Amino acid sequence: MAKKRKGRAINGVLLLDKPYEMSSNNALQRVKHIYFAQKAGHTGALDPLATGMLPICLGEGTKFSQFLLDTDKTYVVTAKLGIRTTTSDADGDIVSEKEVNVSAEQLNTALDSFRGTTQQIPSMYSALKYQGQPLYKYAREGIEVPRESRDITVFNLELLRFEGDEVDLSIHVSKGTYIRTIVDDLGELLGCGAHVAHLRRTAVGNYPKNRMVTMEELEALLEKAEADEVSPSTLLDPLLLPMTTACDGIPPVFVDDMSAHYLRHGNPVQASNAPEDGMVQVFIGDNINEGEFIGVGFIDDEGRVAPKRIVVAQ
Repeated sequence: MAKKRKGRAINGVLLLDKPYEMSSNNALQRVKHIYFAQKAGHTGALDPLATGMLPICLGEGTKFSQFLLDTDKTYVVTAKLGIRTTTSDADGDIVSEKEVNVSAEQLNTALDSFRGTTQQIPSMYSALKYQGQPLYKYAREGIEVPRESRDITVFNLELLRFEGDEVDLSIHVSKGTYIRTIVDDLGELLGCGAHVAHLRRTAVGNYPKNRMVTMEELEALLEKAEADEVSPSTLLDPLLLPMTTACDGIPPVFVDDMSAHYLRHGNPVQASNAPEDGMVQVFIGDNINEGEFIGVGFIDDEGRVAPKRIVVAQ
């Protein structure tokens, strides 16, 4: 007999403003506990020293976390010039210290080289895996393993402040881009070294910044619910965004109840409004606002909608 999951079958996406010095996994587990959710997953870890937007998917929403992993992201970073570290951030050991003698013109010229599509070699202190182990585990043992360079795109790179040995940047990047690597490479270009002093993620895809919620706010709502003798869900659940928001940008198709039944049993179906190829969001009904979201599919070789990530019927 299968063991029943503990917790509520609550579905949605919470935009957590991850606090400083908390790991993404600890933040995830705390949110899962606060919501008493059966399942929870985050959508791309932030380093403990970083703050900002960490979308946390609850329940069936975890099936669509990959789409948020694959989306572009925006950060505000403070680079400290003159000091290079092992981890390329303030948590690492100092590798070198050099005098900072950089002009605004030199800085702007260096920044130009990062704009657009370039190649990046991931940091040894990233969570990418090599032979089943995260790179950072090798790095902590002093082992360097081969990493292939890969294409990244910096859609926008804005210089916000340059004072003394500190540079503030706003960076909008494609998936898989390591800001610490950009900062380390910038320091090498300038000849003085650099590391990340502060990092904040301000956007994931098109999620609105004003919907972010701090851990303190969640804790306060729990206390208020207890004081008012009401269910915490009445105060917490309105903070969740629909799980369809994790699939932003994927075109919708609409099916009837019978087709939805077949999709839920793993069978492809015809949909009159389906595109020629690619991924699709699937709704029962004839519009997004009133239709029931049943998951994400893809167009197969015969032009049918085939299931990929399907929501369990509630």
